[in-house]
Amino acid sequence: MLKIGEFSKLSRISIRMLRHYDELGLLMPVEIDRFTGYRYYAEEQLIAAGRITSLRDMGFGLAAIGVMLAQRDDREAMERMMDEQLSALNAQAALIAAQIRLLRTAKERLRKDEEIMHYDVTLKTIPERYAACMRMTIPRYDCEGMLWSALVSETAHLHMQDGDPCLCAVVYHDREYKEQDVDCEAQKTVKGRYPDTEHVRFKTLPAVRVASTTVKGPYDLIDGANAAVAGWVRDNGYGFDGPAFFIYHVSPHETQSPEEFVTELCYPVKEE
Repeated sequence: MLKIGEFSKLSRISIRMLRHYDELGLLMPVEIDRFTGYRYYAEEQLIAAGRITSLRDMGFGLAAIGVMLAQRDDREAMERMMDEQLSALNAQAALIAAQIRLLRTAKERLRKDEEIMHYDVTLKTIPERYAACMRMTIPRYDCEGMLWSALVSETAHLHMQDGDPCLCAVVYHDREYKEQDVDCEAQKTVKGRYPDTEHVRFKTLPAVRVASTTVKGPYDLIDGANAAVAGWVRDNGYGFDGPAFFIYHVSPHETQSPEEFVTELCYPVKEE
């Protein structure tokens, strides 16, 4: 048998953590001397120690590790827990990737002295147009792709012809920013006339006067553009008049490079 110090060196687990594992019932010594309190481990327990370390390296918490050790002979249960952990890690990786992108963008702005970027805001009228429209509630703003995928899938059999110009826009119907359950509507202009499907409505959208500005680059820049529009509305005697919508002139559908995105922000306005 091995004393706790020897076991610690061979397993590469600190004595403090070995004692913690003992308290949790994850890895208990095979014997504790009742006179000295010395803890002894069997050589075979090095395999269990290695398994615990491997699972921790995969990001599993100690509670989950305890369950996995208890079910180590149940291959399906182990695979299910690993799949769940893989999904969680992929979500974390996506979040970290977004944070890295934000940091890099912020650094570029600092280098170019563009912390306050200039956006030209114009008053324009979006003309009347005929469009395929699908409205649904999505989990978050960054899940907008779900809306477009549903629209495309449900209308594929209609072989729609793109409008000229083909304007792809999303209207945000909520009166406030929502952290979840976002009410939005995809609108795509089309030529011809088509029957409604289960969730897609074909309708003529009325002309609307908007304060508009265009953002070239990643969607992270939209906050600055929103501030420019709000300032223009205030300074020119207008008020907001209805839900905002974004027109995607160049989107992830056309390019995978966020630097090439072109997004037009449209805020319906009225004179006050």
